[in-house]
Amino acid sequence: MRIHLTSVFVDDQAKAERFYTDVLGFVKKHDIPLGTARWLTVVSPENPDGTELLLEPGDHPAVGPYKDALVADGIPAAAFAVDDANAEFKRLTDLGVRFTQEPLEMDTVITAVLDDTCGNLIQLQQLR
Repeated sequence: MRIHLTSVFVDDQAKAERFYTDVLGFVKKHDIPLGTARWLTVVSPENPDGTELLLEPGDHPAVGPYKDALVADGIPAAAFAVDDANAEFKRLTDLGVRFTQEPLEMDTVITAVLDDTCGNLIQLQQLR
């Protein structure tokens, strides 16, 4: 068994697509129209056949309160691995990304937390 797909709820799929591809650097894998929404997934360019991230429409009534509570408590909706958290922090900051936590060293990991502009906090993790 392995993880094939995971998701984050987004406020606007077009905005999320731009952020996750143009800013974070993921590659669009699937873009299938489904009525007013899309089955929109992205993958790492380093592993195009790996785990997909579904940019899922957040229009279910439970999604708003759920996301608001996570953000209010500073809890990331997802975590992405990076090779160099400090370099990625600088690259993304230079692109205008807002971080709620700058790189922080904790034992064998360095983490940073960013705002994905679509209602989620995302953690970057560098394992040392």
